[in-house]
Amino acid sequence: MSILFTICARKGSKGLKGKNLINLNGKYLIMHTYDFVKKLKIKKDIVVSTDSNKIQKLVGKKNCWFIRSKNLSGDKISKIKVILDAVKKAELKNNKIYQTIIDLDVTSPLRTMEDFYNCFSKFKKKNYNNLFTVTNASKNPYFNMVEIKKDKINLVKKNQNYSSRQNAPQVFSMNASIYIWKRKTLFSNKPLFNHKTGIYIMPKSRSFDIDDVVDLKIVKCLSK
Repeated sequence: MSILFTICARKGSKGLKGKNLINLNGKYLIMHTYDFVKKLKIKKDIVVSTDSNKIQKLVGKKNCWFIRSKNLSGDKISKIKVILDAVKKAELKNNKIYQTIIDLDVTSPLRTMEDFYNCFSKFKKKNYNNLFTVTNASKNPYFNMVEIKKDKINLVKKNQNYSSRQNAPQVFSMNASIYIWKRKTLFSNKPLFNHKTGIYIMPKSRSFDIDDVVDLKIVKCLSK
């Protein structure tokens, strides 16, 4: 099984300026994920998609990286488009077709080796088209999540009536830690959720995604 890891790390960020290069306990944030992939005991290639000269120098020339074009560097660009672009360029550079694509988000650095190996094992054993990691949601759209429509406030799932959170259907939050695809699924434009999609549940303590200063403080504390 030929495996390609994609790491997407642009230099811009609105929520937390330059977050991929912030210092997390003595190491640049991107290097936590990059070093994690390097340590995995599976045969793989790595591609880094970035528009940052500093990130290019950090990951070095021994691995595949490329300058992300401006039209893929905006904050409104779908990450799937960036991953597809990275895979195509890595395949061209390395002259091979990858059967499995794995994306690890730089802003979710608390994953463990055990998380990854269990996740990857489940993906292979169940023969999923794709799999991503989640955590138990702290809010439930059937019980305590509301939205405003036409100046009226309702539950997100307003047609349901549950007297307690425990009675409501179990829901999960995507934690942006690990995404795995079969190549044919990734390139087929199938939606993320399809009839052979799997999830791997991670504890909340390893599921923080750094979007702002508060997230960063929490991750710094937990990663110690």
